Parts: sequence; structure tokens; C-alpha cells
Amino acid sequence: MTKTVLISGASRGIGLATARRFARGMDDVACIVMVARRSRHFDDAVAEVRAIAGNRQIVAVEADLSDPQAVSDVFDRLAAENIAITAIVNNAGFTKPASINETDMADFQRTMQINLYAPFRFVQEALLRSHPLEKVINIASTAGVSGRSGWMSYSTSKAAVINMSEVMREELAPYGIDVVCLSPGRCATDLRKTLAPDEDPSTIMQPEHVADVIAMMSSPAGKMLMSENLVVRL
Repeated sequence: MTKTVLISGASRGIGLATARRFARGMDDVACIVMVARRSRHFDDAVAEVRAIAGNRQIVAVEADLSDPQAVSDVFDRLAAENIAITAIVNNAGFTKPASINETDMADFQRTMQINLYAPFRFVQEALLRSHPLEKVINIASTAGVSGRSGWMSYSTSKAAVINMSEVMREELAPYGIDVVCLSPGRCATDLRKTLAPDEDPSTIMQPEHVADVIAMMSSPAGKMLMSENLVVRL
């Protein structure tokens, strides 16, 4: 069966690396749906993936996931183009590091909306609209395993993603849907630059490393590595 993969946060970082990985090496992937906010980065990312995708269909969907309506709009677009999703990679993320005293509630809510509510809505909407979903891969973080000082909203959102994934795994297993939660450690993404601006990105894990793990977990071999939360660390 050919597969259609939806990747959120696909304009750069792990999302773009994952789109590249599927475009180059996953023979059973016929269509890649790249979801991200409108930006020059996204335009360039889509053009790059299309250039290496061969016969695979690349669908670009602009969506600002800080908008609670955005996920429904994405699925309206998919319905209009008769696209059925078999796998979701919930990768989009946001953070604005701050201490407890300095955290703005609007920033906290934005973090939860993008990092937690949108991933939930992508899965829920796929189920409600009867997409032939087989695999869900939620990208959490080691910051959700143990909280980090100054990362209140981000750590909280990722801890919730880990727990949400455990519930999804139990609820969806009877329907033949696999749920994977990956918690990358330090990874050279733009989001990581926000969290650790003084860090040398060349000394830590790269987005391509995580993309390779996502591809492996999307393959039949991935079924042998199911766990409550798989930490990905260099």
C-alpha cells in the first residue's frame, strides 16, 4: 500500500530533514504533505524537496498552528484535493524561554497551542474524517522528561506530549494505528538556538539524525522498537 505522510513544521530543522528523508528513500511513500507557516523558508523547503522527490507528490499547505482553526483548515484542503493521510509526523514547535516570574501567559498559551493542542488535533481530525491512519510520530523532547530551568512553557508542553502519546498508543492500538513518541536531545535546530543561543550547533545532533530515526520508526522494523518514549540522543 502506498503511503501519504503529513509533516508539520516542515519549513526547516527536523521537519524539513524528515521531508527530505522520505523524498529520497522511502519507496512506499507516494505523497508528502508539508505543513508550515507562510515564509520564504517554506517556499525554499518545498522547492528543495520537490527537486529530489522523483515521482512522489509534494503538497505544500500553509498553516499557522497558533490558530486553533488551522488544523481543520489543513484537512479541508486535503479533502478538496482528495488526499488521504496514512502517517502523521507532529513536529512543529515553538518556545519563548522565560523564568516563572517573566513568563507571559500569551506566550505560554501559544506554546501549548502549537506544541500540544495542534498535534492532538491533527490526530483527532484524521480519525474523525476517516483517514486510513497507520502511524503517528509525535516529536517531544528530553526537556519533557526532566524540566529545565527557564524553559517552563516548553518543558511543560513536551511532558504533556509524552503523556498524550502514551494515551494515544493505548486507545489507537486496537485500530491498528501505531503511535511513536520521540524525545530528541540537543539538536541543531532554530528552536534550539532560541533555547541555547551560545551553543555551537556543530557539536550536537543534527536534524538529519532525527529524520533517520523517524524513517526507521516508519518502516516495518520500527514495530520492534515501540516504547513508551524513545529518547534520541547523540
